[in-house]
Amino acid sequence: MRLAFLGPAGTYGEQAAVRLAALEAWSEPQLLPQVGIRAVVQALAEGRCDAAVVPVENSVEGGVTACLDALWEHPELRVARALVLPIRHALVGTGPIEAISEVLSHPQALAQCSQWLGDHLPRALQLPTTSTAEAARMVAGSGFRGAIASLPAASKHGLEVLAYPINDVAGNCTRFLLLNRGASSLEGPLASLAFSLHSNRPGALLEALGCFARLGLNMSRIESRPSKREMGEYIFFVDLELPEGSGDALQETLAVLKPLCQHLAFFGAYPLDQVNGVGN
Repeated sequence: MRLAFLGPAGTYGEQAAVRLAALEAWSEPQLLPQVGIRAVVQALAEGRCDAAVVPVENSVEGGVTACLDALWEHPELRVARALVLPIRHALVGTGPIEAISEVLSHPQALAQCSQWLGDHLPRALQLPTTSTAEAARMVAGSGFRGAIASLPAASKHGLEVLAYPINDVAGNCTRFLLLNRGASSLEGPLASLAFSLHSNRPGALLEALGCFARLGLNMSRIESRPSKREMGEYIFFVDLELPEGSGDALQETLAVLKPLCQHLAFFGAYPLDQVNGVGN
């Protein structure tokens, strides 16, 4: 089983990939690190791996836009499972914290630690990287650079833990999706879909969302992304909570919703697991 994730080794994506593989009972999967979330999805779409793990939502910063955009570009993919992973960031490096003048990390991690950075390193320049583990690799050996990364990433690159945990919200967690190719399931506690409307007219979105309410399906999340074609045109991503045995209601909802949409992508219903305790 070839499993792509946001690399390099030591990222939270790798942690999620290992746990999701265990939940799927895959024995010794081949982990394939990729540079960038789009590259992870692209590897699956092009058949260079059998499954892929991507972060879709953080409890502090919201939706991961690169993931949402990539999913919309590849509606042939489906969600097989989701995992909520606690996130505990550390400031890591080789020099004393007082000498840190540059902090590197993934943009999401920088945002999740913005208050801590403002309080403790207000003059430090914040530099985005493709992942937290890549940030750890880049600061190894530097006396003035620090990285926001996980404890395993610090250990892998021989870095000192200068402060831990530094995320602004103690309950910080990220939801990861396990993606693969194949038919979408209608059974599971959670379902994900995305759609665009025929036109931006009064009541068009309300009419579409009304399909869920009429058939008793609760939206647990709705998020919009620009279509990138013209100003004011949006794509809407929706997660639905599905009571047990609601597959028929979901199928009926999709049938009613489809004529209202210019494009409708259904990513499937799937199980949702949560890692308890403190993550690293």
